[in-house]
Amino acid sequence: MSEIQNNTSSSRLQFFPVMMFAVIMGFSGITLAYKKASEVFLLPEIIYQILSYITACIAVIITFIYLLKLIKYPNEVRQEIKHPVRVNFFAAISISMLLISTVFHEYENIALPLFIFGAGMQTFFTFYTITYWFNKNIELAHSNPAWFIPVVGNLIVPIAGDGFADIYLLDFFFSLGIFFWIILTAILFNRIIFHGMLAQKFLPTLAIFIAPPSVGMLSYLKLQGAYDMFAVILFNVALTFGLILLALIKNFYKIKFFISWWAFTFPMAALTMAIITVYEKTSFEYLTFKLLGYVSLIMTSILILIVLIRTIIAVKNGEIFVKE
Repeated sequence: MSEIQNNTSSSRLQFFPVMMFAVIMGFSGITLAYKKASEVFLLPEIIYQILSYITACIAVIITFIYLLKLIKYPNEVRQEIKHPVRVNFFAAISISMLLISTVFHEYENIALPLFIFGAGMQTFFTFYTITYWFNKNIELAHSNPAWFIPVVGNLIVPIAGDGFADIYLLDFFFSLGIFFWIILTAILFNRIIFHGMLAQKFLPTLAIFIAPPSVGMLSYLKLQGAYDMFAVILFNVALTFGLILLALIKNFYKIKFFISWWAFTFPMAALTMAIITVYEKTSFEYLTFKLLGYVSLIMTSILILIVLIRTIIAVKNGEIFVKE
């Protein structure tokens, strides 16, 4: 009996997917959303404080398990980083570090090392992925919105690096993220519209379209401060993608649970932060944004709770940590 349990544990560790870092991104996102809501909507600070510690614990657990996998099953990790789809999720590791750094931004002893390490890893994964695309014969069928993660994830660096890094360095990351956001949006729209809808397991990644303009606006405001026309455009594009996702909601009803469901969470949290920030930047004049902010915060909270419950059930049933 114990031998069977050991084999099961080894199998789960061996096939522990790098996509699990999307869980950290989701929890970091909702934590930052509640932090912003406590500043603007005056919600109790205890909510985001509790969430910040939960997020930190989840980050430690997932990172420890994946490091254990790297030590014990290095070939599995090597196969993941060479996989045309999974390679994009390695940047979720660096993005998670940057988000945790942002969550604990006021604690410089924690935030600064995480920012330095996260920004360094983000730079590596960005150029590793770009060279991977250039050097491999990538099929259009392998393209999906997860492509945004390694390159457009650079938009998070200026947010995490506020007060830690030189403005010109942060401008570089912002420019890199915006440039590839525009290019990849065109590529992915071409793939989805003219070459068939994504496979069922990748449908949740459609939500990732919301993240770049949402995070881009927040990043731009960190760099420039003013809610000008460019920020307005980024925000309205984010809202547009949110409405598109809402219009496509029937496509998600019968989807079998995959770990890719976590792709819904961070983009929704980023959109929530963007809405609340716009309400703040417009001097609290537009009550529509306040209402929209509350609705988005509630919806994102419910979404994360549902996905978390489904993840726990799937782990218990052995549906996630399996060879694909």
